Amino acid sequence: MGTAHGRFHYGQPAGFRPLYRAAAAGRFFLHEIGNTLMDPHAMRHLPIKGTYNLRDLGGYSAGTTITLWRRTLRSDGLHRLDEEGMAALIGEGVKVVIDLRNATELAHQPNPFSLNEAVRYHNISLFDTLAPTYRPDTDALLDLYIQALQERQEAICAVLTLIAEAGDDVVLFHCTAGKDRTGIIAALLLANAGVDTPNILEDYSLTGRLIEPLIDDIVASALARGADIEKFRPLLACDPGTMAATIAFIESEYRSAADYLASAGLPREVIGRLRERFLGALVGTAQSFESHPPVSSPCDNN
Repeated sequence: MGTAHGRFHYGQPAGFRPLYRAAAAGRFFLHEIGNTLMDPHAMRHLPIKGTYNLRDLGGYSAGTTITLWRRTLRSDGLHRLDEEGMAALIGEGVKVVIDLRNATELAHQPNPFSLNEAVRYHNISLFDTLAPTYRPDTDALLDLYIQALQERQEAICAVLTLIAEAGDDVVLFHCTAGKDRTGIIAALLLANAGVDTPNILEDYSLTGRLIEPLIDDIVASALARGADIEKFRPLLACDPGTMAATIAFIESEYRSAADYLASAGLPREVIGRLRERFLGALVGTAQSFESHPPVSSPCDNN
């Protein structure tokens, strides 16, 4: 990562200081609170009861700075939240909720924020009627991701425009597991902010561990919808190779995430605002984390 990172103080609680370790391959920060080393991935997970895969996209190295904390959150479904969980998210500063699920999912598992006046709620179905193709020796998820990038550009641009227009408000976007639709949006946001591919893959891979308690419920719901479980199970994978191939496709076809977004119809000015929103108005701008400490909500999500 280089010693240049040491010049930036992005504001953390008292006793908190970044430690840069070569063993981390220069990809992410280790932090120290008091005498305890903290993996930022552990800090990134918000253990709010009713969610499993709720994470902050802050703290990733992006050139000579890092992505800002408590600016953009990604999550699995919010339908399990009770009043306490909703209050915890609002207490974290969430003002915008973007639900990427389709109408059928909403009908079965309504979003509790859809009628909550404390947030601006938006529903944009990212995949809509897209469905994975099943061919021997192919990555069905990769095919689905590329389909979305090619055929759902209007929806992608609509989601990113909402995020760009949110200013300093905390935005939370989510789907059902927080893996595929949410993963595509997160990858585009991070890549546009200058986060390197290894870190984007690291972020994508975190989902695999966090959604383990959800797998049985997801499979049961799929069976209830009449899904072919043998074809469905591979879609639960969270192989970083799938996202790596997706990023390689973007770079091969469009050169960069920013160029892909421009090709999809997102104005360059909005693309710039997205990047600024992640990094601050100036590269290395200090940000106070103390006003947004990690929540102390219970970790028991059952």
